[in-house]
Amino acid sequence: MRILVTGVKGQLGYDVVNELEKRGHTAIGVDVEEMDITDAAAVEREMKADDLDAVIHCAAYTAVDAAEDNRELCIRVNAEGTRNIARAARELNLKMVYISTDYVFDGEGERPWEPDDARNPLNVYGESKYQGELAVEEYLERYFIVRIAWVFGVNGKNFIKTMLNLAKNHDELNVVDDQTGSPTYTYDLAVLLADMVETEKYGRYHATNEGLCTWYEFAKEIFSQAGVDVKVNPVTSEEFPAKAKRPHNSRMDKSKLTDNGFALLPPWQDALKRYLEAIGVK
Repeated sequence: MRILVTGVKGQLGYDVVNELEKRGHTAIGVDVEEMDITDAAAVEREMKADDLDAVIHCAAYTAVDAAEDNRELCIRVNAEGTRNIARAARELNLKMVYISTDYVFDGEGERPWEPDDARNPLNVYGESKYQGELAVEEYLERYFIVRIAWVFGVNGKNFIKTMLNLAKNHDELNVVDDQTGSPTYTYDLAVLLADMVETEKYGRYHATNEGLCTWYEFAKEIFSQAGVDVKVNPVTSEEFPAKAKRPHNSRMDKSKLTDNGFALLPPWQDALKRYLEAIGVK
C-alpha cells in the first residue's frame, strides 16, 4: 500500500512511517513544509500526486494550554486541516486514520469512556479535535478514528522527558494525583495503526497502553525505572493550575480492539521500560 503520513516530524508520525516501511508499504511522510494541511489546495495537490491507498493523519496542534490563547490557530489546524484531508480522501476514495484524543470527553465520573459515548470537550484543544472527528465522519465511510492519551515517543517532547529534565535541577517535584488515565507509547501505537490500515474494520476506537495510573504514579514509576532519586509530592489539579482544564477521568474502554481482532497494547510500565532504553536512560 501507498500511505501518506502527516506530522512525520512528530512523535507518532515518525514511528508510523518506520512501522509501515518495515512491513513493505510505501510510507510518504509529510510535515508542514511539504504539505500545509490548513491549505486546502496544497492538500489536494499533494494527495493527488502521490497515488495513495490511505492516509494516516497524525499532524496536529497539540499545545493544550497555548491553545486557550490561540483558539483560531488550533481550530484551523486540527479542525479545518482535518477537513481538508478528509475531503481529499473522499475524492480519491482513500481509507483514513484520524488520531484523536481522550480530551473530546468531559472527564467526569470513573467509568471508562466507550468509543461511541457522547463527546463534550472541556478545552479548546479538545473542541478542535472533536470538530476534526466530525469532519472525518461527515466526509468518509472508510475511516478509523483512534483516540489516544498521555502520549510519549522518542521523537519529540513529552511528560517523561519533562520529568527527567526537571529532576536534574530539583530534589522535589509536585505532580497531579487526581487525573487518571493510561500512557501511550507511540512505538506500540504505530504497530496497531499499521494493523488497522491493513483492514476494513472501520469505526471509532480507543488505544492506549494497558493499565491505569495518575500523573503522580506515572512520575514515580519513571524515576523508579530510571534510577533517579527525587521526591514526588501528590497534589490536586487545583493546587497545580493550568490554563486549559484537564479531564479527571481519562479511562478508556478498549474492548472494541479485541472485538475486531486487534491486539491490545502492552502494559504501560513495560512500554516505559522499553522507551527509557530507546532514549538511552537505561
